[in-house]
Amino acid sequence: MPFRLFPLRPAWPAVLLFLCTWLLLAGPAQATHIVGGEMELVHNTGDSYTLILNLYFDAANGSPSALDADLTASIFEKGSNQRVTNVLLPLTANTFVNYTNPACAKPTLSTRRLVYSKNITLPPGTYNNPQGYYVAVERCCRNNSINNIVSPNSAAQTFYLEFPAVVRRGQPFIDSTPRIFPPLADYACRDELFYYDFGGQDADGDSLVYDLVTPLNGSSNSNVPKPAAASAAPYSLITWLPPAPTIPGVPTRPPLSTLNQIPGSPTLNIDRNTGRLTVRPTDMGLFVFGVRCSEYRNGEKIGEARRDFQLMVLNCPTNAKPSMVLLPTPNSAAPYRPGRDTLRLVQGGNRCVRVRFTDPDPNSRLSLSLSAVNFTGLMPSFTTATSGAVRTPGAPDTLTATLCFPECINTQGRVFLLDVVVGDDGCSLPKRDTVRVAFTASPPANSLPTLVSTAGPPLPLRVRVGDLITFDVTGTDPDNDPIQLEMSGQGFNPTNLGATLSQGTVGNQQRGRFTWRVDCRAVGPDSVRNFQFTAATSPCNTRQAVTITVPIIVRYDNRPPTLASTLPRVVQPNTIPLVELPLGQTYTATFTGADVDRDGLTLSATGSTEDGSEGFDLAAAGMRFSAQNGVGVATGTFQWDVSCAAANLRRNLVVTFRLVDATCRPLPQEQRVRLLVKNPDTLAVKLYNIITPNRDGKNDEFRLPDLPPNFCESQFKSVQVFTRWGQQVFSSTDREFRWPGEGSAGVYYYFVTYTDGRRFRGWLEVVR
Repeated sequence: MPFRLFPLRPAWPAVLLFLCTWLLLAGPAQATHIVGGEMELVHNTGDSYTLILNLYFDAANGSPSALDADLTASIFEKGSNQRVTNVLLPLTANTFVNYTNPACAKPTLSTRRLVYSKNITLPPGTYNNPQGYYVAVERCCRNNSINNIVSPNSAAQTFYLEFPAVVRRGQPFIDSTPRIFPPLADYACRDELFYYDFGGQDADGDSLVYDLVTPLNGSSNSNVPKPAAASAAPYSLITWLPPAPTIPGVPTRPPLSTLNQIPGSPTLNIDRNTGRLTVRPTDMGLFVFGVRCSEYRNGEKIGEARRDFQLMVLNCPTNAKPSMVLLPTPNSAAPYRPGRDTLRLVQGGNRCVRVRFTDPDPNSRLSLSLSAVNFTGLMPSFTTATSGAVRTPGAPDTLTATLCFPECINTQGRVFLLDVVVGDDGCSLPKRDTVRVAFTASPPANSLPTLVSTAGPPLPLRVRVGDLITFDVTGTDPDNDPIQLEMSGQGFNPTNLGATLSQGTVGNQQRGRFTWRVDCRAVGPDSVRNFQFTAATSPCNTRQAVTITVPIIVRYDNRPPTLASTLPRVVQPNTIPLVELPLGQTYTATFTGADVDRDGLTLSATGSTEDGSEGFDLAAAGMRFSAQNGVGVATGTFQWDVSCAAANLRRNLVVTFRLVDATCRPLPQEQRVRLLVKNPDTLAVKLYNIITPNRDGKNDEFRLPDLPPNFCESQFKSVQVFTRWGQQVFSSTDREFRWPGEGSAGVYYYFVTYTDGRRFRGWLEVVR
């Protein structure tokens, strides 16, 4: 019987192996064939997050009917275990997990990755507990063929995740939990080293620390495999299988535990910093294990993610490890000695080494790869084939490749370490041999480029506004490195002044053409503009540059134009001459502007009040101004037809004549004149106050011949005469009115009104 072989190893693994094989042949029982899983919480924007459960399912042995269309996640406060909410996670993806080496795929091992996810909102007013929160999903049951726990067919799983409050000290605290990946589809081989990268990524750049944990069991069971919601922590743990009975003569193995989840030498272990999982299993079977990834920010733990998973250990064909040696030079027979030798790559020396690699196994296919240990940036590369088969008919026993280091690698006096790795195509994972190469390297010497220009001599260049200036700059590099020409300015941007530098390659030269039409943008407090031209090269990504400076002086002298006119002369400084004319006349003034710099001249006229607080339209006041503008000379004519149009404005009207030279800093000239319509009302108003209507022809009637005359809008409107008791005895709208003083003698009162609102009043005594 095959059981006779089992005493070579502890009895309990043999029995478990038998049970495992029987269960696989018998097909699925009551278990759901959940392989494992982990949870994630991903920040989207604002208060929006995505809650994800990655669940792994045994696609080879599990029944599709065991797949859930949704699962419920429960969120709790970590400090009080108080439930906050339940989230129904629908199934959103269903894919297969790939093998690391597809050629090693086993039809009895197939894993699906089921993704349950939903967008949720975590408002700061709710999720602000400083102790944080946790999420749990409970589901039963595990694969019934697991070999390292008690009653696997009734053992449940609790998928667990911790995350921090979304607000701290009144400020948003954004966090996406670590993403542990990739999932595991591979199997391990008994007595062979198994390795896998369980390292995660963190979107926020938080530090991640890994350790092994006992998987969580929780409170679900075969009677209630899918609870409506998860229960609150603490969660029960799975129970490790106890040690097998002691057999005389057979070494006793340590009991299974958190630190001994899969029997092996070494047992299952995970690198604290990298998440690299390793084990050399000593027993066949299906083994469950748990990994925790803790998340730290500024030295404080803010969350954790757990992966519950399982690993199948099989008997595999023996696979020998490949081997490799490095020879320093193509003609050297002495191999490179890792840990003792250092390759020193010097300028002009040989920068390539030969790599010999082989494998004892027939039909083995080998591949080379490189991994930098303590440096980043430029990497060496293989210049010949990096893979091939050995020991097959027609194939050599030993393969060779050439590894070359780029000239630009610069270790800057340090010793760089490079791992040269050869791997085979053995199952389940490649066997590897690594040679760690220490090397120093310096880049080749490089000369600075040269740069010349055709600007000057003499320097500085002297230009005026309006000038077009051009010259060439030429860059040359003795090492024929590509050159780039650059233009800049000391304290200014040349392109903002309209300067350009076009360039092109001619032979081994880079030629640039500087072009600048000088305009007003160049006129400033500093008359000298220092243009800088640079020829730059980047040998081995190291910038080398030379710069020349071309000073350009922008000369700008502007003399003010002159303005002559026929306006009245200014008698006193800071006064405005007055032109006062009666209605019906026409006033004309002429203007002549001249500029010795021959700048363009513009004449204009604007109207305003005397204090300048308000303007008026010239045409509305009966005024016209025409100008003939030109280069160096401008003339203009002002004409005023004196009418009520100006008088009705009721203001002191001032016209400003302005001559402006078209240059960068104009020096305008102005002349002003005050215009007034002469009012004929120049006599004092005489109001009579006595009449003697005795018909002697002397002072018999009341009249007012000396009232102000009618003028534009000021017209005589009416006169009214009243008794001392307010009784009106006379009224007229005739300016030439006459009242003979009917009625009794005595004192009367009169009122005179004009259309512009002016009123005159007085008293009149009638003497008989």
